[in-house]
Amino acid sequence: MAAATKSLLSLILLLVVSHETQMAMTQSSTCSSQLSDLNVCAPFVVPGVNTNPNATCCNALQAVDRDCLCNTIRIASQLASQCQIPSLSCGAN
Repeated sequence: MAAATKSLLSLILLLVVSHETQMAMTQSSTCSSQLSDLNVCAPFVVPGVNTNPNATCCNALQAVDRDCLCNTIRIASQLASQCQIPSLSCGAN
């Protein structure tokens, strides 16, 4: 009986871990898709361009999950040190 219980618990644990992994992969795919949709904002983030973003850009930005965007910025800020180059220092304008 104890062996059956351990097997059942192991199976449940495996299913939970598998489900969490699948959820993370789905969220990653969704995040990538949302970030890709931000390409419509590219013309508005070029230095020297002083035009306001259009509705398409604003809608794409609004559709991006906040965690997705914040995690992407956090990861991007770590790239310089991982590439062994000086870290980026961006001041507010």
